Amino acid sequence: MKKRANEVLEPDEPLCCCEFVDRQGGRSHVAACCCDCEDLDDACDRWLKKEPQKADSLSRLVTMVSDRLRVPWFWGGARRVDLSVLPPLLLLPVLLHIAALHFLLGMVVLTALPVLVLWYYYVTHRKKGRTLFFLSLALFSLGYMYYLFLTEVFPRGGVGLTQLGTVTLGVALTLASLIHTKREPGYVRPHTADIHSTVTYHSSPPDRDPAHTSLNGVGQEVVLANRGSGSEQQGQGVEQRESGRSRKWCSLCRVVRPPRAGHCRICGVCVLRLDHHCVWINSCVGQANHCSFLSTLLLFLLTSLYGISLVLRSVCPQQNLLSALLYCPGVYNQYSSALCFTCAWYSSIVTGGLLHLLVLQLINVSYNVTEREVCTALRDKTARSHYWGLVVDTGVYSHGFRGNWAEFLTMGEGLHTPSPSLTDLV
Repeated sequence: MKKRANEVLEPDEPLCCCEFVDRQGGRSHVAACCCDCEDLDDACDRWLKKEPQKADSLSRLVTMVSDRLRVPWFWGGARRVDLSVLPPLLLLPVLLHIAALHFLLGMVVLTALPVLVLWYYYVTHRKKGRTLFFLSLALFSLGYMYYLFLTEVFPRGGVGLTQLGTVTLGVALTLASLIHTKREPGYVRPHTADIHSTVTYHSSPPDRDPAHTSLNGVGQEVVLANRGSGSEQQGQGVEQRESGRSRKWCSLCRVVRPPRAGHCRICGVCVLRLDHHCVWINSCVGQANHCSFLSTLLLFLLTSLYGISLVLRSVCPQQNLLSALLYCPGVYNQYSSALCFTCAWYSSIVTGGLLHLLVLQLINVSYNVTEREVCTALRDKTARSHYWGLVVDTGVYSHGFRGNWAEFLTMGEGLHTPSPSLTDLV
């Protein structure tokens, strides 16, 4: 392949919809994705000459592919497509269609699929890395189940326009609530008096996750804040105390964290009243978006349960809804019925997992504790645990059941959060 020199991007020179800034800082085009690929050329040459590959050849190829796999975008140049988005789009339809061939295959697939997802979650959670796999799986599962409902269940009869409209409305409200949840979770920002300078990085900041930066390498401003003079530090210390509650300095974000705020090692930012980092929305759940997060869970569960009931009534009309999942005679005699039945089982597994998450969240809100505080209290053995760990009461911030819920429903008021753009959905 003929090598060509990448054009240097001039300051303030706009990118067209098909151009992007590559990892070397040069201007490139999506049509030239296979041009000037030294890593691929070297790997192919070694393979043709039957020479051993370099130790880092595979990682360099993956980095090159992930950098050049782009889609045109209307502003800011072509956007990079994360490779972790692709497996759910390719594997989920294939696995569901295989599971619909025979009930034994269905048992194997529907057992192995959650195990593989949990294993991948464990691997990524240990590395504290960002991935779009779970968000892609959640969105594609919702979209694909709705597509099968339109193409397989609705034409069978037994589902009226009113019921179809209800499912459509539920899907639309779930997506709208998810977009609302994808707003800023409530980042901890330094006070104006504490800011002494800003630094603009045109690559990943030194102590931030590279995945948290812009997709095109656009400059990102990082605020540097003073920790105060020597006398002020002696009076306040690294760990300040206000009303008996700590305010800790974050050396990574250069901000003073208020009570209940925490630093997310995956996003690389401090979040007000940090509950947890949710891989299913690829974002933190904090003070600004916790209410909408629960709304998203609730809307999804209601839509999913209603859709499952309609599917089971269509493929197993003579069975009770509670027993139709376990016993539906003759459902595998027709492939369309078997596919609908398999998707009902898959939706039930997903619904069960999210229902468990919703119950834990409702319990934590009732006791005014966050998931992060629960884990810390259980680790330090400073909380009371009941019902096999489902109920954990730290007794620090609780104001009673009504007071806790009143505080939760109003805690996002007054926080200014920018409206998300189309690219913020990921």
